[in-house]
Amino acid sequence: MASQLTWLSDAEWARIEPLLPNGRCGARRVDDRRVISGIVHMLRIGARWRDCPPEYGPYTTIYNRFHRWSRQGVWFAVFEALSGYSGAWGSVAIDSTSIKVHRSAGGAKGGPSRKASVPRAADEPARSMD
Repeated sequence: MASQLTWLSDAEWARIEPLLPNGRCGARRVDDRRVISGIVHMLRIGARWRDCPPEYGPYTTIYNRFHRWSRQGVWFAVFEALSGYSGAWGSVAIDSTSIKVHRSAGGAKGGPSRKASVPRAADEPARSMD
């Protein structure tokens, strides 16, 4: 199982470490590199925080750090710095005509309605109400 864990490389850590907050009040933080590796691992595999491998430390520490830094905007600042954010936001358009639909999604329960599938005779005379 240890081979499947995600650990930040020295180069990755060297880019991230200067971007982290420091000098904050409160208890002394545990190993940032281990905790951030745990956060990256949990986000990558998409599991519950409770299922965090013990090699990263207590899952509550991993979750609390992620949640607290999310509220403070730390992750956004790290993303901006690492992605080369230029400050220009653009707009995005989604073309829904390219979305494929499952073949059974064509009608409601039971498929297409009967009225649509029964052809109407064009030469059928109109009934009179005599």
